[in-house]
Amino acid sequence: MASQNQQGHQGGNQDKSSGSDKGASSNRGFASMDPERQREIASQGGKAAHESGHAHEFTSEEAREAGSKGGKAAHEKGTAHEFTPEEAREAGRKGGEASHGGGRGGGSQGGQGGNR
Repeated sequence: MASQNQQGHQGGNQDKSSGSDKGASSNRGFASMDPERQREIASQGGKAAHESGHAHEFTSEEAREAGSKGGKAAHEKGTAHEFTPEEAREAGRKGGEASHGGGRGGGSQGGQGGNR
């Protein structure tokens, strides 16, 4: 008898949920939140996943492949950023500093070397 009541109750919930589906008027759920709030929640989830050791850590090869795929897709859609020569030089300089230990004060070391 209890199972019949539970089934009837569940059926009632289903009716309510399908009857209240009126499109964008609902303010429930992740999708209805403003984008900034969604970003905050997603950020918290990412941090928690890293702390617990469940987050996927990309190898440099996986990251390279993902970036390549994204770039190709953006170019095909016509949404890729077209760099000016100056922007390309700046991006290359930053990439070189990051991969070659530019954190050691790359720009300021050059100035020190000229003073000697």
